[in-house]
Amino acid sequence: MEENDKHRSPTIPLFRYWHTLRHLQPVQFYGRLWFRLHRPRPRLQPPPPPRPLNGAWTLPVIKPAVMEGPDSFRFLNRRGRLATAMDWNAPEQDKLWLYNLHYFDDLNSEDADDRVSWHRALVGRWIAENPPGRGNGWEPYPTALRMVNWIKWALAGNALDEPWRASLAVQARWLRRRLEWHLLGNHLFADAKALVFAGLFFDGGETDRWLSKGLEILKREVPGQVLPDGGHFERSPMYHSIILEDLLDLVNAADTWGDAVPEVAVCSWREAAGRMLGWLESMIHPDGGIAFFNDAAFGIAPGYMALAAYADRLGVSAVPPGVRVVGARAPQPGKNWSDDISEGPTGVVGGAGVWPGVAWVHLADSGYLRLEGGPAVAFLDAALVGPDCLPGHAHADTLSFELSVAGQRVVVNTGTSRYGTDTQRLFERGTAAHNTVQVDGEDSSEVWGGFRVARRARPIGLEIRPEESALEVRCAHDGYRRLPGRPVHWRTWRISENSLRVTDQLEGRFTRAVARCHLHPEVTVTLEGRMATLVLPEGRKVDLEVVGGVPRVVSTRWHPEFGLSIPNACIEIEFSGPEMSMELRWG
Repeated sequence: MEENDKHRSPTIPLFRYWHTLRHLQPVQFYGRLWFRLHRPRPRLQPPPPPRPLNGAWTLPVIKPAVMEGPDSFRFLNRRGRLATAMDWNAPEQDKLWLYNLHYFDDLNSEDADDRVSWHRALVGRWIAENPPGRGNGWEPYPTALRMVNWIKWALAGNALDEPWRASLAVQARWLRRRLEWHLLGNHLFADAKALVFAGLFFDGGETDRWLSKGLEILKREVPGQVLPDGGHFERSPMYHSIILEDLLDLVNAADTWGDAVPEVAVCSWREAAGRMLGWLESMIHPDGGIAFFNDAAFGIAPGYMALAAYADRLGVSAVPPGVRVVGARAPQPGKNWSDDISEGPTGVVGGAGVWPGVAWVHLADSGYLRLEGGPAVAFLDAALVGPDCLPGHAHADTLSFELSVAGQRVVVNTGTSRYGTDTQRLFERGTAAHNTVQVDGEDSSEVWGGFRVARRARPIGLEIRPEESALEVRCAHDGYRRLPGRPVHWRTWRISENSLRVTDQLEGRFTRAVARCHLHPEVTVTLEGRMATLVLPEGRKVDLEVVGGVPRVVSTRWHPEFGLSIPNACIEIEFSGPEMSMELRWG
C-alpha cells in the first residue's frame, strides 16, 4: 500500500462520523431525535378570520413560469406530469423535483394571470390529494414555501376560498410544531418566515402565537445568519440570494400589515437586507450572475438585478461591504492592506480600495475577495467552507477562484447540478471540480454523503498587499495536514491591469499535486507545451503560461443549473515540484 493511501483504513468511517458530528450544536442532536419521534396530529379546526390590511402589498420578485399545462411542469430542467394523486409523491422522481412541485412557485411567476384557472385547480387538487401530515408536501420546508406562496398569491388579488384558508391554517399549525431545529440555517429561516406570514394573514390569539414564534426565531437568526459584511453564513451566493429575498418579503409583509410587526424587527430586516444586497453586488460577475462557490447554480434564487429592483421598490438601499480607499489614503507599496482596513459607517470591518490599474473588495467576515484588473474581474475563495455546525452546502473549494475578462466568464467552478448522495453529487462538491489544488487525489475538505463534511480546510495567513500597479493576495489552508506528509497549500494571486498570476506552493511531503483551471464552455483552448491560448467568443485571446508544472487539456462538464450539464474544457497542471505558477495575460 502506498504511503498516501494509508489514511484510507477501515476505521476511517468512524473518524469521519466523529469529525462530522463534533461540530454540531446540542439542539441539532435533540432536535433530530424530537423531530423523528414526535408526530403531532394535525389540528383541523376552522381557520381564524383574516387580519385587516393597513398598507399596500408591493410587487415582489416575479419568477419564471414552471407550469407548461394544467398538469405538466418543468422543474430543474426536467419535465413531469401530475396525472394522478400518487404523482405528488412519485418514487421515480428526485426528492428535490417533488419538493418544487409542492412549492407552488408558479402562482407568483411571469404571466401568472394567464394561468389562474390552472392555479385554482392545482390548489384544489393539492388539498384533496395531500391529507394533512402525510407525504413530501407536509415536510416543513415545502410547507413553509407553499404557505408563503399562497399568501403572496392572495395579496396579489386572488381570493382564497374557505377550504383553502382552512388548509392554510392547518399547515401553519402543523409547521409550528415541526420546526427544523435539527437543520437550522436556511430551513429554519424559511419556517420562521412562513409563521410570520401566516400570523399576519390571519387574526386572533392563535395567530399572534404563530407571529410571535416566527419573530422570536428571526430575532436570533437574522444576526446569526447574516454576517457583519453582509454575507450569509453558509457562504453560498445562491443561498445568500434566497435569504435576501426572504428578508425583502418580510419587509414587504410588515409594510402591508402596518403596526402588526414591531418597528425594531422591521428596522433590523431592512438593515440586514441592505448589507446583503451590498455583499451580493460584490459577488456577481460582469454578466450579472453569481460566482459559483459552494452549492451554487442559476435558476434557483432570483438574480441580482431582480433583487436590487425589489429592494428599490421597498426603499431598501445597498450598503457597501467596506470603505473604498482612494488616492492618498491608500497604503504604501509593500504594506499589508490589513493594517489599514477602515471601519465603515455601519460598523462593518472589511476593506475595499483602488490602486493604479486595480481595485479590490475584501468581504472579511465571509472570506471572499473580488479583484479587478483592467477588463478582468477575479473572485477568490479564502473562506471557511461554512459555519461549523452547518456545512451541508459546502464544497471542498478552498482557495479556488473564478475569472471574467471583458465581461465573459473564462475560469469557472463546475457548479451544482443535483442534490442527493450519488457519485455525481460527490464529484461536484469535491476539490477536482474547482479551480484549486488537489493533493494525492484527496479533497481539501472531507465532503461525503449528500450534505456532510468531516475534517474541513481552514484558511490561514491571509495577506493583501499592494505593489506597483498590481495587487497581491496570499493565503494558505490546512485541509491536507491530515495526510501522511502533512502538506499545507499556499496560493498567491497577483493581479494587474493585464494579467493574473496564480502561484501555488506545497509545504510538506506529497506524492502528486494537480491544479485545475476549468474553462467556460464558450472558451476554446489550444495547448502547445507549457503555453495555452484561450479564445473568447468574440475572438479576444487570453494567454496562459505554466511554470513548474505540466499542463494538459481534458474534457469536463459545467453545471450552471440544476439538471443541466454542458461540455467544457479543463486545463490540468501536474506539479513538477513543490511550486507551480500559471499566468493569464490579456490585451
